Amino acid sequence: MVAVSVIALAAVGCGESSTKAGSDDASKSSSSGSYSGKGIGLAYDIGGRGDQSFNDAAYAGFQQADKEFKMGGRDVQPSDGESEADKVQRLTELAKAGYNPVIGVGYIYAPAVKEVAAKFPKTTFGIIDDEQTKAANVADMVFSEEQASYLAGVAAAKTSKAKHVGFIGGVDIPLIHKFGAGFVQGVKSVDPSIKIESQYLTETPAEGGFSSPDKGKEAASGQIEKGADVIYHAAGLSGQGVISEAAAKKVWAIGVDSDQYNQDALKSYKDYILGSALKNVGGAVYELAKSVHEGKPLTGVVRGDLKSGGVGFADSNPKYKAMTEVVAAVDKAKQDIIDGKVTVKTS
Repeated sequence: MVAVSVIALAAVGCGESSTKAGSDDASKSSSSGSYSGKGIGLAYDIGGRGDQSFNDAAYAGFQQADKEFKMGGRDVQPSDGESEADKVQRLTELAKAGYNPVIGVGYIYAPAVKEVAAKFPKTTFGIIDDEQTKAANVADMVFSEEQASYLAGVAAAKTSKAKHVGFIGGVDIPLIHKFGAGFVQGVKSVDPSIKIESQYLTETPAEGGFSSPDKGKEAASGQIEKGADVIYHAAGLSGQGVISEAAAKKVWAIGVDSDQYNQDALKSYKDYILGSALKNVGGAVYELAKSVHEGKPLTGVVRGDLKSGGVGFADSNPKYKAMTEVVAAVDKAKQDIIDGKVTVKTS
């Protein structure tokens, strides 16, 4: 990824905003190509950029598109306790300023995307993790998270010496249920007798389930005290607390969305990050930006699964790679899902 400079800071829709290098080049390229926008408008989910997970994956796609197409753009942080009106205002200002595509990172943007897209029919919008928008100028970018979580479950079951593992979800909602369901099914496919701890940090996003490392740390501590020696989280920024506690207690953690073994902010704990259930959010952002830049914008439901490479399991940790039996089991499970021999449940 290219290092990207912050050249301006402003308030947009009650959230911090950064304009990225490349915006000037974007206007120049429009004279010779099909793209005439100002760049990518990226609005982050709860936890914002720096979560080392979901939002950072989106930013990686933003960077990749900027590097390849010199699109530039603006990425905007959420604010604590913001309203639906704040999200509408944020997306409206991005679209009005000429950013294209405008992307809401996370299902919480679905109502705002639907409302604002109707007002700017010539702008392409993207919503990640929701497929209810059904507008002609909106791409609903969704994923088969349960498939990646199944692989995490297989890895956890094959690695656990205590035959006791754990799952920590950020918020008790259907999207995160998919992660939990896939994980449990993957564990049970290896050994139905393995004990599984499972909990959600909060009932609603507003309570901090995706943005509170302290809540993740406390939950992980409780599961470890009960005997779990491998813990998988799907908790956004809160997952940093899960990983730090796992490392402190010298048990395995499994990350989510991004390859958390390779995240700089987590490098102190990486020896205890077994792997990560990947969700190629960055790829989705990049592909949407590419389609708009080429004048052929994606619309409708765009799903990433194991077969398409939209989800997967990261194997960056050399310790994991050395566990040949675990690696073989995960690889087999992946192929079985792709071949249709295994169907992963979503609840």
